[in-house]
Amino acid sequence: MEIAVLGTGTVGRTLAAAFSALGHGVVLGTRDPGATAGRAGPGPMGGTPFREWQAGHAGIGLETFAEAAGRSALVVNATNGAGSLAALAAAGAAALEGKVLVDVANPLDFSHGMPPLLDPVNADSLGEQIQRAFPGAKVVKTLNTMNAGIMVDPGRLANADHSVFLSGDDAAAKETVSGLLRELGHRDIIDLGDITTARGAEMVLPLWLRLFGALGTPNFNFKIVRGGQGAP
Repeated sequence: MEIAVLGTGTVGRTLAAAFSALGHGVVLGTRDPGATAGRAGPGPMGGTPFREWQAGHAGIGLETFAEAAGRSALVVNATNGAGSLAALAAAGAAALEGKVLVDVANPLDFSHGMPPLLDPVNADSLGEQIQRAFPGAKVVKTLNTMNAGIMVDPGRLANADHSVFLSGDDAAAKETVSGLLRELGHRDIIDLGDITTARGAEMVLPLWLRLFGALGTPNFNFKIVRGGQGAP
């Protein structure tokens, strides 16, 4: 499958590398490919400089948001949540029309310091905002409740059978995304329902951030344990 991953931060790079290793054709989308390719310093989170990372992933192209989305069958939004709508607008509605659009971003608002707040929250979600802004796309919210390493390698945890959630209005799109999740190694895939259920998935983030602080590591995930026979 031809996949465009929009966003060149840790999440975007990690997903792009994993999809490429699985045999998919992958291109990264960015606002300014020249500026991105020239980054020789570490990223905001201290990651590998992009130029160095790109040298080790020669099979992954780097194009504008519009070019990357336009030539791919499936698009992943791995941009900063605060800028996701602008990035997708730069990709263009025509490039997203009829395509599965996987949203892994979280609408974190750092304007009031740490820990960040969610905006929107409760009565709306970033997933819903994207679906409203691009009604021709088939938006599926997933993978936003874990760190990038676990997104692509659930087996790195001692109990690999942890949970990943799906939200979206299109059943076929969710099945396509479920297939990708299974390729990555996920087994407990829980379909929460339509795109409004992305509110719940996004509201996991305040708990995730506090667990990160308490545990001192981002290498954890949630496991939904079902009731036994006869349980309410």
